[in-house]
Amino acid sequence: MFDKSEEAFPAKKNSLFLAHCAISPMALQAKDAARDFLEAMAEGGISGLPPYFNLLPRFHRKCAELFHTDAANISATHNTAEGMCLLANGYPFEPGDEIISYVHEFPSNHYPWRLQERRGVKLLLLGDTDPLGSLSAVTAPRGWSMAELEEKVSPRTRIIALSHVQFTSGYAADLMELGGFCRERGIDLVIDGAQSVGVLPLYPDEYNVAAVAVSCWKWLMGPFGSGLLYTSEEFRDKIELTMVGSSSMQQGLEYLDHSWNPHVDGRKFEYSTLAWEHLAALNGLFDSLFLRYSMEGIREEVFELQDVFLAHLDQDLYTPLLFADEHRSGILAVLPRDADALLVERLARHGIVVTERSGYIRIAPHFYLSPGDMKMAAECFNEEAGKG
Repeated sequence: MFDKSEEAFPAKKNSLFLAHCAISPMALQAKDAARDFLEAMAEGGISGLPPYFNLLPRFHRKCAELFHTDAANISATHNTAEGMCLLANGYPFEPGDEIISYVHEFPSNHYPWRLQERRGVKLLLLGDTDPLGSLSAVTAPRGWSMAELEEKVSPRTRIIALSHVQFTSGYAADLMELGGFCRERGIDLVIDGAQSVGVLPLYPDEYNVAAVAVSCWKWLMGPFGSGLLYTSEEFRDKIELTMVGSSSMQQGLEYLDHSWNPHVDGRKFEYSTLAWEHLAALNGLFDSLFLRYSMEGIREEVFELQDVFLAHLDQDLYTPLLFADEHRSGILAVLPRDADALLVERLARHGIVVTERSGYIRIAPHFYLSPGDMKMAAECFNEEAGKG
């Protein structure tokens, strides 16, 4: 079913890449599409661009298809932090309003909300908890609990800002449950989707998610410095513009018409020139991979690859974090029994690329890898354990 060839995924020629939660290798289709645009730019400047004038509307449509939403709800950005800043700084907070997040959020989903404290807004952080009640020996970040969230919510809660998947532990929020919770209380749910989009289904209209900000060089395997933003129409109407430029306005190329006439759809947040080679690359990825295969199919393939790894991993040497299905993600976090600062480096000598965060080694395979790859990786983990 899945194309797992070296031709489509050139990184397979050089390594066993298990770090799609970090900076992923671009798929061949992304590289080729970006190259074609850059060649046209090099050979003709503006005269070579007319065939590419549809890149942005195509991007809107394809992202919308991925999210099961309308193209009007999609904006192109450069990273997760940019999307979060546009939303946080433009939200109509009043002094005394509250935002709820998690103590171990990635900085891109922390500092934009923390900045609102200068407007008199309170940022309340959920503590770290053991979602399964079975990880008592683990002291590194794990996840947060709905029970504490219910306790922290008040009539002044305006925003709940959480990652779909926590970047350290791999703990995934149950967005159906979380979105329903927010709907009942009239709270806007803002999601960092950097660690889920491309490997887990994320359908914001269905889940009652107000906004999703994404960096596209992780599970989407796109160019470094590319991003996207989803906003619902109701939520977008609340947001005041804090970044503006020629692209913000409906008069487009009429640059001397300074009328205040901003877009009201997702183009509202596309304030200036975008990296068109990034749009070309991402469109190529959507066409060849992420709209070719279902997100449910990709998720199940990745989970099966993780299961192969777990079946061959010596769990006397490593403690894996095993969450319930609704909290499982593309990241499988394992703790070595003995602290080992050089384990990642030694694995790299075998051609295995993994990353470490907060003491966890993060196993993050994508669908194009094989069960044999995962068996080999686990055997290398077992071999290298304790050598530090």
